[in-house]
Amino acid sequence: MTRGRLEAFSDGVIAIIITIMVLELKVPHGADLAALAPLLPKISGYVLSFVMLGIYWNNHHHLMHVIKHVNGRVLWANLHLLFWLSLMPFVTAWAGETHFAAWPVAAWGAVQFMAGTAYFILVRSLLSLHGGDSVLAAAIGRDFKGIVSVVLYLIAMLLALVNPAFALAIYILVAVMWLIPDRRIERTLGR
Repeated sequence: MTRGRLEAFSDGVIAIIITIMVLELKVPHGADLAALAPLLPKISGYVLSFVMLGIYWNNHHHLMHVIKHVNGRVLWANLHLLFWLSLMPFVTAWAGETHFAAWPVAAWGAVQFMAGTAYFILVRSLLSLHGGDSVLAAAIGRDFKGIVSVVLYLIAMLLALVNPAFALAIYILVAVMWLIPDRRIERTLGR
């Protein structure tokens, strides 16, 4: 199977996830800016989740450029990732609706932790398929950023039950960490 079909399917699923998230934002009843105030938790949750989905989409896109083909294991690993990403609208809406209460923020972290773990599994499946001397292996290296992200999500998920604000700060930290473009694949391809 070619990578193109996997990439196109994943792009479509992520686009649908983002669409579902934005549909959760309801139009305010008032005509002034004050009418937006009650929506700020939902809007801020949407922005953070949109950024996280964008990061996954961007990195997935880069992965697809350095691989030659996929197999059944990679297809299932990719579906595993998409499953966890598909839960983002639910946990985003729940966290925003409850003004970032402890359990919804912890659930949001759990989904992010599982999505990060699923992405790690996808990368490992691709590395297994393409070998240790592949362009992908050279680009990924030890994947310090990926491992740190998953560890931070785990810490934040547990911390959310004690202090949701600290957990949200860690989620934002991980997003900022990944907003700085990961140039490993681009540098490797440029050599």
